[in-house]
Amino acid sequence: MVVEQQQNSVVLRKGALDINALLAKFEWYLQKEGYRTSTIASRTRLLKILWRRGADFYDPESVKSIIAKQTWCEGRKGNAVDAYSSYLAMEGGTWNRPIYTGVAKIPFVPKETEVDQLIAGCSHKVATFLQLLKETRARPGEIWHCTEDDFDFETNTVTITPEKNSNPRIFKMSQKLVGMLQRLPKLAGKYYFASPKTTIDDFRTIFEQQRKKLAAKLNNPRLNKIMFKTLRTWGGTTDYHLTKDILYVMKRLGHKNIKNTLIYVQLDEALFKDEIDYVSKVAKTKAEACLLIEAGFDFVCDFDGHKLFRKRSDK
Repeated sequence: MVVEQQQNSVVLRKGALDINALLAKFEWYLQKEGYRTSTIASRTRLLKILWRRGADFYDPESVKSIIAKQTWCEGRKGNAVDAYSSYLAMEGGTWNRPIYTGVAKIPFVPKETEVDQLIAGCSHKVATFLQLLKETRARPGEIWHCTEDDFDFETNTVTITPEKNSNPRIFKMSQKLVGMLQRLPKLAGKYYFASPKTTIDDFRTIFEQQRKKLAAKLNNPRLNKIMFKTLRTWGGTTDYHLTKDILYVMKRLGHKNIKNTLIYVQLDEALFKDEIDYVSKVAKTKAEACLLIEAGFDFVCDFDGHKLFRKRSDK
C-alpha cells in the first residue's frame, strides 16, 4: 500500500508539471546567466528527453536512475548531468551529482577530395554552409549565426563572431564562396542560415540525410564520418601541415590556449609521417617573401592573404 501511494504521488507530481512552461523558464534562466545559445538549446533538449523517459525532476535519485539506464556515451551522460544541475540551480536545489568522464578520441580527418565531394553533392544551402566551414575553419555555431553584417563583398571577407570564449577572426573568401553566398536568399531579413523555424539541429539532420545518400551513390562510407565540426579538424590539420607554425594555426582557429591547438601537431604526424619532411614558412610581406627565397625556400601557394613557402629539411 505504501509503495502504491508513493507511485501515485510521483504520477501526480509529474502530471502537475507543465513541461513546456518549465523549459521556457529554464531557457530564460540560462540566458540570464550568460550561457551560449547552443548550450541553452542542448541542455533544454536533454531535460526534455529525461522527462519523456520518466525522470521525476522533484527526485534527483530518479534522474540519476534514468541517466544511468541510457545507452549514451559517457560524455553525453555528463551533459545530461550538467543540464539537470542547471535546473536544480534555477530551483535552488542541490544533489550529489554522478560522475561521468568522457573518453578523448582522435578525431577523423577526411581527405580534401572527400570534403569537396560533399560540397558538390549537397543542396545549395548546405553546400554553402560547408564551404564556409572549410574556408574559415569556424565552429558550426559561429557560421550558423552569421548575418549579412558579417560579410563584406567589397573586400570579400567574412568576420567570425566567436563562441566558446574564442577570439574573433576575419577571413578572405574565395570567389567560389562569394558566388555561392550571393545566390543564397537571406532569412528573416538578415540571417543567411538561422531562422525562427529551423534550428541548427534540424539543419544538421538535413545534411546527414544528404550525406548518407551521397556516400551510397559514390560507394564511399567514409563520407558518413564527416560532420560539421570535422571541417574544422580538417582545416586545422591542413594549416599545420602546410606551415608547421602552431601559433599561426592557433590564430586561425581562434584558440586562446595553445593546448587546444596541439592536437593538430599529433594529427599531422600521424597522417603525413611517410611524406618527405619539409620546413614551411609564411610570408606576410614582399620583403619576407624575398628573404625566404634567398634562404632556399620555394613558393607553394597563396593562402588566406599570405604566401606559403617550403623547403626540404635536408635542402
